[in-house]
Amino acid sequence: MPTLATDIEVLARFGRALADPIRCRILLALCEAPAHPADLADALEVSRTRLSNHLTCLRDCGLVVAVPVGRRIRYELADERLGHALDDLRAAVVAVATDTTCPDAETKGCC
Repeated sequence: MPTLATDIEVLARFGRALADPIRCRILLALCEAPAHPADLADALEVSRTRLSNHLTCLRDCGLVVAVPVGRRIRYELADERLGHALDDLRAAVVAVATDTTCPDAETKGCC
């Protein structure tokens, strides 16, 4: 059990980032490969403005980074271990219960 306030804050920040389905979709897409915002918006079928807001949240949470590539910006996971953590978390949740839903699934929020 975490005892340091920073451990708890980090987990809470990660949880808030995952609390929105669009942010989850962005993270899963970036697990596959880095991407430019326009490409992400098209792939996820969300407006560029909405995507931008979610990318800002994920960047502020420290989960993604913006990498300049020429005159464009490409987004990628801040650390490759995040991809492994997302895979492990997804597998663990599925292993525990596949027929339940979270009562707070509609809760919105940002980091």
